[in-house]
Amino acid sequence: MVIPVILGFTAAFLFAASAALQRSAVIEVADADVEHRASRHRVPILWLIRKLIRKRVWLAGWATNLLGFLSQAAALHFGSIALVQPLLVTQLLFALPMASAAIRMWPALRDWLAALAIVGGVVVFLTVEGAAPLGGSPDRGRLLIAVAVAAATVITLVQLAQGRGPLLHSAFIATAAGVCYAMSAALMKLTTDDLLNRGVLATAIDWPGYLLALSTLTGLLLGQQAYGSGSLSAAIAVMSIVNPAVSYALGLLAFHATLSTSPGSLAATAGAAALLTAGVIGLAHSPTVQRETSRTATHGVYPHADTLPGKVATPSHSSETCSQE
Repeated sequence: MVIPVILGFTAAFLFAASAALQRSAVIEVADADVEHRASRHRVPILWLIRKLIRKRVWLAGWATNLLGFLSQAAALHFGSIALVQPLLVTQLLFALPMASAAIRMWPALRDWLAALAIVGGVVVFLTVEGAAPLGGSPDRGRLLIAVAVAAATVITLVQLAQGRGPLLHSAFIATAAGVCYAMSAALMKLTTDDLLNRGVLATAIDWPGYLLALSTLTGLLLGQQAYGSGSLSAAIAVMSIVNPAVSYALGLLAFHATLSTSPGSLAATAGAAALLTAGVIGLAHSPTVQRETSRTATHGVYPHADTLPGKVATPSHSSETCSQE
C-alpha cells in the first residue's frame, strides 16, 4: 500500500505544478488576443492552441503533466482506482501556494486550516482498515456504459457553462474536466494491465487505449479552460471533489471493488468525506480565489470577456492593466 500512496502524492504534486505553468501561459496568450476572438467560442482554449504550442512554459506544463500521468499509471498498477484517485485531491495543497505566489498574496490562516482538513481526510481514509476498497476486477461492459454516460455529462456541462459568470463558468468546465480525469483513470488501469499482461500488440488493437487518449486530451483542454477562466485554486477544488467521487463510484460499480460494511469502516469513510469536502470548500472560498478570479476575468479565456468592464480591445489598455497589477 505504501508504493501506490507515494506515487499518488507524486502525481498530485506534478499535476498541480503543470496546472500552474499552463495557466500562466494561457493567461499571457489570452491577454495578447487584443481582438478577443478566442472569447467568442464555447471553449476558447481551442482557439489559442496554435499560439500556446509556441510557448516554452506551456510545453513545460505539458511535460510535467505527462510525468504526473506516468506516476498515476504506476500508482494504479500497484493499487486500486478507489485508493489512488482520492489521493489526487491533495494537489490542491500544492496548488494553493503556487496560486498565491502568482498573485503575490500569502494564503490566509483559514486556507491552511482547510488544507489541514484535507490532509486529515486523506489520513483517515488511508489508515482505517476497510475504508478504501483495495481489490476488484474490471467489467468492460459496465465501463463502456459509464463512458457513454460520462460523454453525455461532459457535453451537457459545457453547454451549461455558456453565459455564466467567470467563477461559475470555470466551475462547470472544471466539473467536466474532473469527469474526464476519472474516466481516464479507469481506462488507464485497463490499458496498463493490458500492456503488462498481454503485450504491446494486444494493447494496440484493444479499445481502452484509444478511449484513454480521447478522455485524457479532452480533460486536459477543459482543465486549462477552467484554470484560465476563473481561479486555479477553485478549479482544482472542483476537480478534487468530482474526480475522486466519480472514480470511487467507478471502482465500486465497474471494477467490482469490495466495500467493507462494518460500522468502523463506514464511519471512517463518512468522516474522511466530510473532512475532504470541508477542506476543499474552505479553500475554494478563500481570498486568494477572489483575486485570481478578478485577474482572469480581465486577462484570461473567459467567454465574452470583451464585454466585461475594463476589457477594452486595445493593446495600450491591456498593457496598462498589466502594469497596474
